[in-house]
Amino acid sequence: MRRAFMLAIAALMLGVMMVACPGQEEQPERIDLPEPDTSGDMSVEEAIAQRRSVRQFADRDLSAEQVGQLAWAAQGITDPRQGFRASPSAGATYPMELYLVTPDGVHHYLPREHAVETRKREDVRADLAAAALGQDFVGTAPLDIVVAAVYQRTMQRYGDRGRRYVHMEAGHIGQNIHLQAEAMGLASVPVGAFDDAGVARTLGLPTDQEPLYIIPVGYPR
Repeated sequence: MRRAFMLAIAALMLGVMMVACPGQEEQPERIDLPEPDTSGDMSVEEAIAQRRSVRQFADRDLSAEQVGQLAWAAQGITDPRQGFRASPSAGATYPMELYLVTPDGVHHYLPREHAVETRKREDVRADLAAAALGQDFVGTAPLDIVVAAVYQRTMQRYGDRGRRYVHMEAGHIGQNIHLQAEAMGLASVPVGAFDDAGVARTLGLPTDQEPLYIIPVGYPR
């Protein structure tokens, strides 16, 4: 199994936090991500003009910096004092959870810490592709970003209308990811056709989280 993602992070991380006590179940491994870049060489207008959906990816892993930058663009903290994130959210209720699926496993993004916690240490991309109705490129992309929603976070404030706000937020997150990928010289494609239960089972999602969006990202072939 390829270890490029985890090795790259390990070389750059500030520390690995392992919490385990005798007789207790081991907690997920937490790994800090490299600090995101808030400036770039490509304008927003250029990224919009050039962005296209790509379904063929080169057999080339992404670096820790690239993975961290994409996660930050989706859900990273842009106002540390108030905790506001890169994508707008109705009432700052932030119902989304972000999962990074790589050859090395399933990693849950922690926005406030700009870190990931490893939920699974195995390559589940083939299973994710199967859950995505056999869309093979999901299984060959070096990174699949899965956006899952906890509807209750928003609906407890806005009622049934909150479900619409959650779906709007998923669109904001997706656009940020696609444009950030383009600005980094990467390719991406939005995927909405999948078996919800199959995706949730593959990632080991908690019962209150529903997958809404899969975004494969990688170098175009």
